[in-house]
Amino acid sequence: MFKQRVVFVHGAGTFGAAAWPRQHGMTLTYDALFLRRHGFDPVAEPLASSFTEDAAIILRSLADDGRGAAGGHVVAHAQGAIAAMMAAVERPDLVFSLTLVEPACLSLTAELPATAAHISLMQPLFEVRHQLSDEDFQREFVRRVYATDLQQPATTEEKRSARRLRLQAPSWEAPLHIVPGVPTLVLTGGWEPLYEEIAGYLRETGALHRVAAGGHRPHDSPDGDRAIRQFIGGVSRSRPAQAS
Repeated sequence: MFKQRVVFVHGAGTFGAAAWPRQHGMTLTYDALFLRRHGFDPVAEPLASSFTEDAAIILRSLADDGRGAAGGHVVAHAQGAIAAMMAAVERPDLVFSLTLVEPACLSLTAELPATAAHISLMQPLFEVRHQLSDEDFQREFVRRVYATDLQQPATTEEKRSARRLRLQAPSWEAPLHIVPGVPTLVLTGGWEPLYEEIAGYLRETGALHRVAAGGHRPHDSPDGDRAIRQFIGGVSRSRPAQAS
């Protein structure tokens, strides 16, 4: 039986399948791929992020790789939503639907109050990030975003995670455009005005907006997971049947 493809794109933290624990069961219904963005590898040293490389990874995952059809649904979290939107703008024919979870699409709303305040707070830190150690950047990043302190990275993976964070390009520099004609769900946690502002902007351009508990990871909650599955299921049923 033919299964439609669903591609999952992580944010700046955990990556691959580990970033989507509640969505693993979707492999029973869909041809699910849990991607690793550019520079995210469990063994190799982290690399500087690239919006264009990430978008290319997504588009390659939507190609007809022998499964008999091209295209699929894209589910993306935080920074991953930037590349998801870029991929949909470049090849809307391949993107059946977009699900954007707490999307860090700040370049769309840079002039709105919450986004402008966030950029004002974070831009000075990003301007000196190459002069800071990985640990110092991560500590200050967490302090500014979450108003809390972070323990010093101890394990090899924690140190790699700190480096990946420092190597992420500022979200507000992404070359984003609205995606015309692609069914879009925006899922937020209702905890941070920045993400609610971005969701409101996307809702005004035609996206569906849902709020679920869970802070910055609403897809880990039962309601968030259900919203994702129901949205993709509805879009899937509306598409022409594919022969197996």
